[in-house]
Amino acid sequence: MNLKNKNYYTYINNKTTPIVFIHGVGLDRNMWTPQINFFKKYSTLTYDLLGHGKMPYNKDKIIIEDYTHQLISLIEDLKISKLHLVGFSIGSLIAIDFAANFNNKLSSLTLIATTYKRNEKQRQEVIDRVNLAKSNKPISKLALKRWFTDEYLEKNPKIYEEFINILTKKPEDQINFIKAYELFAYYKDDIEKIKKINTRSLVMTGSIDPGSTPEMSKNLTRDLKNSQYIEINKGKHLCSIECSDDVNINIEKFITNEPN
Repeated sequence: MNLKNKNYYTYINNKTTPIVFIHGVGLDRNMWTPQINFFKKYSTLTYDLLGHGKMPYNKDKIIIEDYTHQLISLIEDLKISKLHLVGFSIGSLIAIDFAANFNNKLSSLTLIATTYKRNEKQRQEVIDRVNLAKSNKPISKLALKRWFTDEYLEKNPKIYEEFINILTKKPEDQINFIKAYELFAYYKDDIEKIKKINTRSLVMTGSIDPGSTPEMSKNLTRDLKNSQYIEINKGKHLCSIECSDDVNINIEKFITNEPN
């Protein structure tokens, strides 16, 4: 763990093109532990987004470009000229914005559990959860229901407790969480931005993810040039943890350009 260039990150440099992971709303870089353990022979970079984990954020509002600027500043500071980029949920939206602006820096792009072309009902469900968080009503148990299957949580009580603790925020952290959650809730897809992306891309989601549905990912794959779609069987939103073996194997095959 390092603090440099005002970023909290973990960079493991194994002299390969780094895989850079962007976490989701309300989480931190530690959500990628199953991936870091799997990709030990690769260079990997995980970091805390602005207003998450140990990374402060003091502005009244956050926009997607703030996160993109954070990432480009971090990789430039680390002298990373080329990378494999992996985003999860809001991390995918950041990855899309980064790819649209810095195509030349990407060897590949992987988007996991991405919202895309939400209908009004789907958007309103997220806005309702933001409003619950604003009123200080507990949302952590509801989140875990969306993120993991009941069977997985029953078999992994430590994961349940870990994520309840992560989602139980101190007052100052709750304020930043709401800023990011509002950005996620009201985010509007930009088809022109999507069209700018030429990077070889993998779009992946869980087959039973209620918020970032297979339909959304299939629509994104159709609009994103040079992309392919993979559905993780019986995976919910955090399939990268619950179904980590399937997710990791598919990412590795993709970034090494092996046939599925």
